[in-house]
Amino acid sequence: MTDTPLIAQGALALQSAAATPPISKNMNAGKIQETAKDFEAFFLGQMLQPMFASIDTSGPFGGGHAEKVWRSMMVDEIGKSIAKSGGIGLADSVQRSILAMQEASQ
Repeated sequence: MTDTPLIAQGALALQSAAATPPISKNMNAGKIQETAKDFEAFFLGQMLQPMFASIDTSGPFGGGHAEKVWRSMMVDEIGKSIAKSGGIGLADSVQRSILAMQEASQ
C-alpha cells in the first residue's frame, strides 16, 4: 500500500486552503456585518469551551451527557452575547477583510 493518495489529498487540501474563498457580489453592508458578528460569536464560543469544560459538575444534579450538551449550547450563547455587546473587535477586522476580498473580486 502506498501513501500517494494521502499525499495527493494533502497537497490538494493545501492548495484549496491557500485559495481565497469566493465572495458573493450580492452581499450588502448589512449582510457582511451580520456575517462578521456571527463569526466573532462562533470564535468566542470556541475560545470559551475549554474554560467551561474544566468546571466540576459533581453532585446529585450534575454531570451526564445532557449537561455536556447543555453546557455547549450555553457557552455558544455566551459567545453570542459577548459579540452582540461589542465583542473583542474581531468582527470589525473580519468585516474589513470581507469587503477587501469583495472589492478585489470585482
